[in-house]
Amino acid sequence: MKELIVNADDFGFTRGVNEGIIRAHREGILTSATLMATAPAFDDAVERALANPKLGIGCHLVLTGGTAVTPPEQIPTLADRNGVLPRSLAALVVKLSSGRIRIAEIEKELRAQIEKIRGAGIRVTHLDTHKHTHAHPIVMGALARVARELGITRVRKPVEDLRDSWRSTRGAGSGSAKRLAEAAAVCAVGPLFDAIAKNYGLRSPDHFLGLAMTGRLGTANLCRLIDTVAEGRTEIMTHPGVYDAELSETGSGLQRERQTELDALLSSEARKAIESHGIKLITYRDLN
Repeated sequence: MKELIVNADDFGFTRGVNEGIIRAHREGILTSATLMATAPAFDDAVERALANPKLGIGCHLVLTGGTAVTPPEQIPTLADRNGVLPRSLAALVVKLSSGRIRIAEIEKELRAQIEKIRGAGIRVTHLDTHKHTHAHPIVMGALARVARELGITRVRKPVEDLRDSWRSTRGAGSGSAKRLAEAAAVCAVGPLFDAIAKNYGLRSPDHFLGLAMTGRLGTANLCRLIDTVAEGRTEIMTHPGVYDAELSETGSGLQRERQTELDALLSSEARKAIESHGIKLITYRDLN
C-alpha cells in the first residue's frame, strides 16, 4: 500500500502562509503542517489549527533565523543577548562543529518550543526542524533526548533517496544541480540519523521527498513527486502560502514560490495523481 503525508513547513510564519496552509488542507491534498513556536503569526496559526482538527500539527523547531523562546541569559552560547539565534544554517554549523554551543542549551530551547506549542492546546504529532538542522548529529541527539522526555515518538527523516531526487528533478528546470547537491549532503548523514532514532525509539516515514524540489514545486513538479511515491509511507515536504505584502517584507527565500506551491496543492491534477496511483493520504498520527 502507498500512504502519503503531505506536510507544510513554516506554519505561523505569516498570516498569509497560515491562510495558504489551511486552504491547501481544506481544499487540496495537504494533510499535515509543522508549527514554528518562534514565528510572528504563531497565535493566528494556533487559532486556525484548533479550528481544523483533521490537520496533523507537528513542531517546526527553530535553531537558526529566529528569536529563541528561552530567555537569552539561560542560553548564552546558543543565542545572543537579545535572544537572536544564529542567523544562518552555516553559522549554526560552524558553532556546533567548533564546540561553541552547549548541548544542554539546545535541549532547553527545543523543549521550550515544544512546550509552548503544547501549552497552546496543540496535540503534537511529530517533530521536524527549520533548515533541517536535526540532520546534524549533535542536534539530532539533543532532539531525540527531548522527544523521549516529552513522550514524542515521531520525527521527520529529511533524507531523500538520491534516485528519487534524480527522477523527480530531471527536466524540472534551473536550480536542480544545487538542490541535488544539498540532498546528497543530507543523505550522507542517513546511517547516523537512523542509529540515533533507533536508540531513542523514534519513528519516521519510509521515504521522504521534496528537498531537491524546494522552490520549484509547481503543479507539474508536484505531480512528478507523486508519481515517485513508492510502497510504504512517504512524506512530501511543501511550503505553501499566500504571496502578499507581509510575506514580501520578510525577506524569505521563498516568496512567489509559496503561492505556486499553494496552487499546486489545490490543483485537480495533483488530486487526480493521488487517485490514479491508489495513494492513501495520512498524517503522522497514523505512524503506529
